[in-house]
Amino acid sequence: MARVERQLRSGIVWQRQLICAIGFLLLIGAFRVSAQQPRFWSVALADTLMRLNTGAPGDSLTQWSYWKGYTLDGFEMLWQSTGDKRYLNYIKQQVDPSIDGDANLVNVKLDSLDNAMEGNIVVGLYEHTHDPRYRVAATQIRKMFDSYPRNPDGGFWHNPRLNSEMWVDGVFMGEMFLLRYGDSIGDRKYCFDEAVRQITVFARHAAKGNSGLYYHAWAAQPDGGQHKVSWADPVTGLSSDVWSEGLGWYALVLVEALQRLPADYPGRADVLDIYTRLAAGLKRVQDPVSGGWYFIVDKPDGKDNFIDTSGSAMFTYSIERGIELGLLDRKGYAPVVAAGYRAITHNARINSHGLVDIVSACDGVGVQNSYVDYVNFKRSVNAKEAVGGFLWATAIVEKPGRGVR
Repeated sequence: MARVERQLRSGIVWQRQLICAIGFLLLIGAFRVSAQQPRFWSVALADTLMRLNTGAPGDSLTQWSYWKGYTLDGFEMLWQSTGDKRYLNYIKQQVDPSIDGDANLVNVKLDSLDNAMEGNIVVGLYEHTHDPRYRVAATQIRKMFDSYPRNPDGGFWHNPRLNSEMWVDGVFMGEMFLLRYGDSIGDRKYCFDEAVRQITVFARHAAKGNSGLYYHAWAAQPDGGQHKVSWADPVTGLSSDVWSEGLGWYALVLVEALQRLPADYPGRADVLDIYTRLAAGLKRVQDPVSGGWYFIVDKPDGKDNFIDTSGSAMFTYSIERGIELGLLDRKGYAPVVAAGYRAITHNARINSHGLVDIVSACDGVGVQNSYVDYVNFKRSVNAKEAVGGFLWATAIVEKPGRGVR
C-alpha cells in the first residue's frame, strides 16, 4: 500500500513539473512574440525605410514617383508629431536629387497626374525651409495643369494616353498637389476651384447608387474615341467594382480638401457631403471580425476576396483625420479607427533582419476588367502603396498624447 502511495505521489509531482515546464516554455514564447511588436509601428517602419533607401540609384525611393511622394508625406507627419529632425532631413535627402541648383526638375516627366504627387512634399519643403528652390520647382509642376487633357465636363484624364479615362487614383495625385500649392504658394483660386471640380465631377459619375461608395474609374467615351476602354461598361462607362485602394485615395484627398478649403468656399459643402456619406458607407462595410476592409470593399462574401492592408490603412487615416477636424463624431467613429488600426498592424511583421514587412496587399493595381481580375491580382510583401498607407495610418493613430493602446 505504501509503495502504491509513493508511486501516486511521484506521478503527481512529475505531472506538476511537466505542467510548469510547459507553462515556462509558453511564457518564453509569448515573451518572444511580444518582443517582436514595436511600441510604435510608424517609427519602426520609418526606420526600416531609412535603412533600405539611402539614396542609391537602385533604391525604391530614389526615383521621382507618386509612391515616393506618398511615403515621404508620412515621414513629414512623423516629423511634425515627434519633432525628430531625422525625418525632415531624410525627406530633403530623397527630394533634393530631383532639383538642381537652378531649381530645375531633374529626370522628372510632367506627363501624368501620378507624377504631380511628389510635388506635394516639394511644397512642404518650401513651407518648412523657405528655400526658394522648392517654390520654383513646385511652380513647374503647377504649370503642367494649364494644358493637361480633360473631358468636356472638366474631369482630368488619368494620363494623356488614356483618352477620356478618369481614375480615382488621379483625383488624389493631382489634387493633393494643387490644394497644398494653392494654400502655400499661390494661384489659390485656380487650385481650390480645380480641386473642388475634380472631386465633385468624379463623384457625379462614379457613385455606386446611394451607398456612399465609388467605383474605381469612369470613361467618358467607353466605346469610342481613340480606343475602346476594355474595363468600362459600354453604357455607363464605369469600371466593374469598388476597389479598396482606389476608394482609399479618394478618402485621403477628401479630408485634405476639407482641411484646406475655407468653411465658406464655393463647393466645400458638396465635398463635405461626399466625405460624410463615404465615411458612413465605410463604417457599414468594415469587416466586424478583422476590423479591416476587403479588397473589393462591398463584396465580403465574394470568392477569393481578402482583407487589404493598403485600403484599410487609407480608410483608418481618413476617418481619424475626419475626427480630428471635427467632421465626424468621435463616439461613433473612434471604434472604426481602433478596429482598422488593429487590422493593419495584424498584417505587419518584424522579419529576421529586424525590419518591418507589410503583407496582404497588391502592388501597382491599375483598373481591372472584372472582379475576378481584381481579386486574383498578385499579392506582394511590402507593396509600395501599402507601405505608404501603413505609415500614414500608424503615424496619425500613434501620435504622442493620443493614447492608442
